[in-house]
Amino acid sequence: MTIGAQLFTLRTYTQTPEDLDYSLGKVAEMGYETVQISAIGPIPAQTVRELCDKHSLQIVLTHTDPGRILRDTEAVIKEHEAMGCKYIGIGMMPEKYRHPEWLWRFAEDYKEPARKIAAAGMLLMYHNHNLEFQKFGGRLVLETLLESFSPEEMGITLDTYWVQMGGGDVCDWLKALKGRIPCVHLKDMAVRGMEPVMAPVGEGNLPWQKILEVLQAQGGTEHLLVEQDICEGSPFDCLEQSLKNLRALGI
Repeated sequence: MTIGAQLFTLRTYTQTPEDLDYSLGKVAEMGYETVQISAIGPIPAQTVRELCDKHSLQIVLTHTDPGRILRDTEAVIKEHEAMGCKYIGIGMMPEKYRHPEWLWRFAEDYKEPARKIAAAGMLLMYHNHNLEFQKFGGRLVLETLLESFSPEEMGITLDTYWVQMGGGDVCDWLKALKGRIPCVHLKDMAVRGMEPVMAPVGEGNLPWQKILEVLQAQGGTEHLLVEQDICEGSPFDCLEQSLKNLRALGI
């Protein structure tokens, strides 16, 4: 498994080619091997690829505008070909589908783009938050999504923090999703008073030794991507501390 940085963590510092270049350089200096492209500025795909190549960072996953995946699928595929990236990600379910009366429409809308992406040798990826752990009609939203798409049509980018936030057991869900999680987001949860907060991996309360043991034992996960949406301090420091802690755990 490679260890990468989810660039959403550094979104304030990736809005121009010059800022992206600097930030990628810092990520590479930390020792990361790969990156996920997410929330960067309007930078052409070829330029993004060239900057990543400059710093010997492989692009392994994106979060791409769901509207573009739906309505401009071919262009999205070409952009990912330019970046050398086979995993095309939806970062969050668009708001209109997050309700019982419209959830069914998500699969109806995204089936065709998913099939076009698969035909191009790529895979549509869906990133969970905690909203997928609510129940509509007695079924978890995540269960409905899994039933609506085959593994060849859609993979899951399981996010450890949001599973915990949704009341799920991270290790149980890793096992349940075996074969569907080529990419996993590593994100820790700590507590400040009565509130959960995001923390560098290893600085919170998630059982990282068990999580990593499950991932290693069952196989199928190619890319571990460190993400911290909200940082107490510098996001660069948070990414670096997460990587140090993962290395100390043997990854």
